[in-house]
Amino acid sequence: MKTRAMVLEGFNLPLTMREFEIPRLQEGEILIRVEAAGVCGSDVHMWRGEDPRTPLPIILGHEGVGRVLEVKGEKLTIEGDLLKSGDLILWNRGVSCHRCFHCAVLNDPALCKNRKVYGINRSSNVPPYVNGCYSQEMVLTADTDIFRIDAQVDPAILVSASCSGATVAHAFDLHRPEFGDTVLIQGPGPLGVYAVAFARNMGAREVIVIGGSENRLKTCREFGATLTLNRRELSIEERRQAIMDKTRGRGVDFAIEAVGDPAAVHEGIKLVRSGGAYVSIGFSQPPGDCQIDFFQEVVSKNLKIQGVWVSGTRHTWQAMKLVLENPELFARMITHRFSLEQANDALNSMAHRDALKAVLIP
Repeated sequence: MKTRAMVLEGFNLPLTMREFEIPRLQEGEILIRVEAAGVCGSDVHMWRGEDPRTPLPIILGHEGVGRVLEVKGEKLTIEGDLLKSGDLILWNRGVSCHRCFHCAVLNDPALCKNRKVYGINRSSNVPPYVNGCYSQEMVLTADTDIFRIDAQVDPAILVSASCSGATVAHAFDLHRPEFGDTVLIQGPGPLGVYAVAFARNMGAREVIVIGGSENRLKTCREFGATLTLNRRELSIEERRQAIMDKTRGRGVDFAIEAVGDPAAVHEGIKLVRSGGAYVSIGFSQPPGDCQIDFFQEVVSKNLKIQGVWVSGTRHTWQAMKLVLENPELFARMITHRFSLEQANDALNSMAHRDALKAVLIP
């Protein structure tokens, strides 16, 4: 059986449609038809050669929902259901080894140094070759954690649960806001939108979002943001004053950086109250140094700083459940849909921020 996929063969070059022979399945492997593939901001960074994890050639796409075509032997979902042909599934994009120190001792598979990720660090030269979601069909290996989708739902709304949603779930797993807190979110992209949804779901009283796109800020308000500040219309000082007015001069209780820009850290860390927390989820590739006055902004404030790297199966499950509880709301995130052949257009739409979330429908 053959399939087609869009392949990145050189950085900053257009993806090329290639044909692949699908290898014979090994025990526990699953052949799926890709129903929807998310085009992530991280894909843009990989396309540009900014992510050191990216091998060439590669089929991009780490966010996917698929329909099972064939299972070799028996394969169970994480909830113990036997997979069968025709099932709609979501999967954890990362596959950890479960044997290393981080997996076995720290119980933190996101930090596994042997972690394999579909569409990020698995070349199309490596069996089973169709290792990314920008493809008509792909093979999921036997060690992949699978979630069966029993609801009647548009597959496109679920793709981001395995990346943006899972990363945000991981952030709130590491540090949860208290009920009634005021939460600041820097960045109204998919990460920021999920952060709004999770913050409100966990009982945040006020959710403030800073961003530069009025359309994206509007979406954040639809998801529950109580105050949005457009950085293109308000200066840093005006934004600071608006937040201090809202918090009686104390600053926010909890802030999430979802931008990946050192300038955002410089601004955001100053907006958190003494004893508060600053959580960073936006850096998916190295942006250069970020210098802060550690005594003034961290030590003297008893500030908690938490970095968040990717996610685990638990977090994908949490994000999936949040989406399935609010399908009509999360459908608003999908602003652009493309065919597989239009993958280059989809990447450009994300690169130029025309799309909040672009999805390929192979």
